[in-house]
Amino acid sequence: MTTQDIVLGLDIGGTKISSGLNNKGKIFERKEIKTPYKDSQEAILDTIAAQIATYLPNKFKAIGIGIPGLVDPDQGVVYNLANIPSFQKVGLKTFLEDRFKVPVVVNNDANCFTLGEFCFGTIKHLRHVVGITLGTGIGTGIIANGHLYTGYICGAGEWGGVPFKDSTFEDYCSSKFFKNEYGESAKQLAKAAEKGDENALGSFREYGKNLGLLINRILFTYSPEAIVIGGSIRKAFPYFEESMKETLSEFPYKSISENVRVYVSELDDSAILGAIALVEESAYLLSENNYKTPSYY
Repeated sequence: MTTQDIVLGLDIGGTKISSGLNNKGKIFERKEIKTPYKDSQEAILDTIAAQIATYLPNKFKAIGIGIPGLVDPDQGVVYNLANIPSFQKVGLKTFLEDRFKVPVVVNNDANCFTLGEFCFGTIKHLRHVVGITLGTGIGTGIIANGHLYTGYICGAGEWGGVPFKDSTFEDYCSSKFFKNEYGESAKQLAKAAEKGDENALGSFREYGKNLGLLINRILFTYSPEAIVIGGSIRKAFPYFEESMKETLSEFPYKSISENVRVYVSELDDSAILGAIALVEESAYLLSENNYKTPSYY
């Protein structure tokens, strides 16, 4: 790997900022700090810049960033971050390019997760894929015909806000479901399910049905070859897999539902890897040339 191949990736969340450099699909110099989410916009930007500055000896050629919420990837402007109140309209790309004098690409974190899985994970041989992150909220990324599809300001695939039952899919397919319906976290219930607790097992059976209904909606909309599941709740997959698949079997177009594959992410740093891959994906979108596989894939 030469110096010009090095790209820095950041996954900026409401609780932590994770970062690392690429080495053919592996992350090195991985670092993690807490997000000062209650601070002013200027203070948070300075924190991000300070984290990036620690990598300057590595002479990276570009920076890729994944961040929750709506993002204008062309201008690198971040909008309306629910978990970082001061980030309502932030020119992140311009700020960092002025500071570090290298290209900066910004996109939604769920898109980065999906792109990371597509470039480096189990689904890299496919063309049409949807990634779903299951955690505090839910996020969705779309790979269409071998490339990331984001829609206007990364609004495509925001299934968390779609009405479902008496609320939205986010309330029934994220950790909010377990807190609201069972009074405990998904992690706590997973530990109880591991010990055979029937209440905990029942919570995951119900959760699996909800997730199956979400995936059925996705099948109607995108008809992907595969679904890849990420986020912290993926670790409890054995407890909701059966009910999820039973619900998928109710999908009316069997030629789609019987062929779609559901994978659980095995990568530890999908979002960082996806942020790194953004740099090459952005170059493709801006070029009239045919897409070439980046040297670090």
